[in-house]
Amino acid sequence: MNKQKLVESMAKCQKDSKAAAERWLSCCLDCIATGIKKDKNVQLIGFGTFKVKTRAARTGRNPQTGATIKIKASKTVGFKPSPDLKKGL
Repeated sequence: MNKQKLVESMAKCQKDSKAAAERWLSCCLDCIATGIKKDKNVQLIGFGTFKVKTRAARTGRNPQTGATIKIKASKTVGFKPSPDLKKGL
């Protein structure tokens, strides 16, 4: 499912316009992003947890030349689904 299909589904569910559903979805995603940046963790009970994860520096290979390169440490966002969400799969 992509964002447009999610907006359409939300509009049907709430019996509202697609524009209103898109505003709500955008607001929700912005709030999640802000929460991750501020608190490093956003927990939605019954859905899952978004959490900042740190990747250690490591060595890798350039696939074109085979040369060894250094990859810097970085941060990423991980998602851990709740047990309820996992059961429903």
